Amino acid sequence: MSDDFIFTSESVTSGHPDKLCDQVSDAIVDQFLAQDPYSGIVAECAVASGVMFISAHYASRARLDIPEIARQVIRGIGYSKDVFDADACTVMTSFMDHTASAYRSLDLDSLDDADLDQITAKHQVTLFGFACDHTPNLMPVPIDLAHRMAQLLNSPGVGRQLPYLLPDSKAQVAIEFRNGTPHRIHSITLVASQRDDDIDLNRLRDDLMEHVVRPVLKAEKLPADEHTHIFVNPEGSLIGGGPSAHSGLTGRKTGIDTYGEYARHSGAALSGKDPLRIDRVGAYAARYAAKNLVAAGLARECEVQLSYAIGQARPASLRVRAFGTGQVDDEELTRRLQDAMDLRLGAVVRDFRLQHLPRERKDGFYRSLAVYGHMGREDADAPWERTDKADALK
Repeated sequence: MSDDFIFTSESVTSGHPDKLCDQVSDAIVDQFLAQDPYSGIVAECAVASGVMFISAHYASRARLDIPEIARQVIRGIGYSKDVFDADACTVMTSFMDHTASAYRSLDLDSLDDADLDQITAKHQVTLFGFACDHTPNLMPVPIDLAHRMAQLLNSPGVGRQLPYLLPDSKAQVAIEFRNGTPHRIHSITLVASQRDDDIDLNRLRDDLMEHVVRPVLKAEKLPADEHTHIFVNPEGSLIGGGPSAHSGLTGRKTGIDTYGEYARHSGAALSGKDPLRIDRVGAYAARYAAKNLVAAGLARECEVQLSYAIGQARPASLRVRAFGTGQVDDEELTRRLQDAMDLRLGAVVRDFRLQHLPRERKDGFYRSLAVYGHMGREDADAPWERTDKADALK
């Protein structure tokens, strides 16, 4: 297999219908945990033109107006009323309250080592964490650059400068690799929705070049050149966008949520689940392990596989692959992880304070991850992005 190739990743903005559903689901998780950090909650959402459906199973002492939480998220995204009206849309719900049979007031900080062994996975899952030295946050450069393009495109500042834009947009970035290393930016594609067709494509391209593409590339060390292709709405104007144009579903954008398909991931949805769900917290633990190995200088590129079995607290298997970039062999990297990190479900949730972050953060925590990726999010102070185990791994 050649080490010279082009790899493409995409990111989408907050107004994309799939990401609307992720944000509603995680806003519900935030609100449950802010009132009661021991809540168990799984929330899923689907959206189409003029209608949203929310399903939630929970065990909690919190009492929420879930439809109003959804309408607040819709308002905050900023759709025009003809695209999706927060006040006029239909919100359908299906709730199951399991509090009487399943609620546990589980203070992980008070548990000793033996007690933590009793906090077990309720699902069988294999998860992957990845890190590489492409970028300062140790993420693959295609998805990192796509996220930065999408974030700026959907930022309040650009919204004030280009008021004709609507919040459903996407950014796609293709990177040319030479000898397995990022070499240059091959192409950038932006697709932006707008209120009407008063702004033609030439004006749109000029505006996005000035306010999005050039500012991001100015801060980017990887070069663009005269051969870099830049496309803006290559299939024509996108009027409205959002749920008026296409439907959405929680958990559909798992590649965007993780590594832009550059590395493996479990495929399970991350949004809409409380932190004791192993398919969510295990993905964060795997990223934490991989990032610390790369931050320690033990590998330039690293994948950590964690497999959890039902009824077990610890991973049933732990595997590290450094793809030939390791300073020591993969077995030694695995041994060092086992010695340096407690990857039991309860220990990870406790050490990351995942039950308490929504109460401690003014605007919640999990909803901030529902757009622009769960991994690499140093801007959100995500605890799995810390490199505090690097010295121990050395």
